[in-house]
Amino acid sequence: MSKVIDRILEAELLKSAQEYPVVTVIGPRQSGKTTLVRKLFPCYQYVNLENPELRNLAQEDPKAFMGRFPTPVILDEIQRVPSLLSWIQTEVDENRNSKGQWILTGSSQLQLRESITQSLAGRTALLTLLPFSMRELRAYGEIPEYEELIHFGFLPRIYDQKIRPTRAWRDYYQTYVERDVRQLIALENQIAFERFLRLLAGRTAQLLNLNSLSNDVGVSSVTLSKWLSVLEASYIVFRLPPYHINFGKRITKSPKIYFLDPGLAAYLLGIETPQQVERDPLVGNLFENMIILEALKSRTNQGKQPNLYFFRDHNQNEVDLLYPAAEGIVPIEIKSAKTFTKSFDRNIRYYQKISNSKIPGKLIYGGETEFSSDILQVTNFRNAFANQQTGK
Repeated sequence: MSKVIDRILEAELLKSAQEYPVVTVIGPRQSGKTTLVRKLFPCYQYVNLENPELRNLAQEDPKAFMGRFPTPVILDEIQRVPSLLSWIQTEVDENRNSKGQWILTGSSQLQLRESITQSLAGRTALLTLLPFSMRELRAYGEIPEYEELIHFGFLPRIYDQKIRPTRAWRDYYQTYVERDVRQLIALENQIAFERFLRLLAGRTAQLLNLNSLSNDVGVSSVTLSKWLSVLEASYIVFRLPPYHINFGKRITKSPKIYFLDPGLAAYLLGIETPQQVERDPLVGNLFENMIILEALKSRTNQGKQPNLYFFRDHNQNEVDLLYPAAEGIVPIEIKSAKTFTKSFDRNIRYYQKISNSKIPGKLIYGGETEFSSDILQVTNFRNAFANQQTGK
C-alpha cells in the first residue's frame, strides 16, 4: 500500500480553504498535488479532467458539467479546461460567503495564471507544490549522501513506489516533458529541442546566455527564449534573478538557470549512479541546484513568493543565494565539498562589507561538522532549511 506522508504545504492549504472560496494548487507533474488534495478533502467529489469523457463534457456543456459535479469538489488538472474558470467565477460571485468549495490543481503556470488573472483574481488562493523537500523525505528514513539524492531526485513516486530513478526520469521526460512542450508550442525540431534541454542541464547553476546556447543548438536565440519560457511554465526549469537593489551598474543583469528537480538534470547529463554524480565535473553545480530548490520549497511551502536572488558583480564576486529571513536578507554560500575551508566565507564577507549588513551569513556544504560564529553559520545540507523562519 502506498505511503501517504504529511506535506509541509498542508497547513497553508487548509488555512487558505477557510479564507477563499477557491484554492488552486499548481506545480510540476508528479509532485503529489492530487494525493495532497484528496488526503485533505476526502469528502469532496473528485474530477480528473485528464479523463477524455469528463473533459469533453466540461468543454461542450459546462453547465451540465457543473450540475453533475456540485460543490464541494476537486477539479484536477484544471488547465485542460480553462473555460471552466469563468463558470466557477459566476458561482463564486453568487455565493460570496462560501469558503473552500472548489479545490483546483494544475500543471501549467502559463495557462493557469493567465486564466486565473482573467476569471478568479481575488477569489482564489494560489499555492505551489514542488516535489519532496528533504524535511519531507525524512518520513522514508535517514537522508542519504547528496550524491544519492541528486541521482534519485525528489519525485514522490520514486520513493513511494521504489522505482529505479533512471527509469523513472526517462519515463517522466517522455511522458510529461515532451508532451507538455508539444501542447504549448508548435515544436518542429525535436532533436534541436532535446539538445537545448541537455545543454541547459550542462549549464545548471550558471549564468544564462541564450546567444551562446543559440550557437551550440543551431537555433535562433529568439526561439530558445520561447522554448525556455515554456520550460518554465511547465515547471522544468527555474530562473534565479540577480539582486541589484542599492548596487547599481556594478551588478550582473543575467539570471542563473536551475532545474526544478536535480534528478532530471542528472538524467539529462547521462548520470546513472550516485558514483557518477561524485565523479562528474558538474557535481558542484548539481549540488547547488539541489540547495537552491530546497530554498525555493521552503518559501512556496509557506504560501510565499520565492523572493530569492543571487549576488554577482562585474569583478566576479558572487554569493550563491540571498534568502529573505525574519532578520533580513541572509547571504548563503553553497559548496559540495565535505571539508570546511576558511576561504569559503570570502564572498559572504565581501557582500556584508559592501551592503553594510550585520546579518550573519550561512554556508551550506557537504560536510558533517556544523558550527556558528558572529558572521557565519556552517550547516550540513540536510539541515539547510529545516527550521528556517522566513520573511515576507
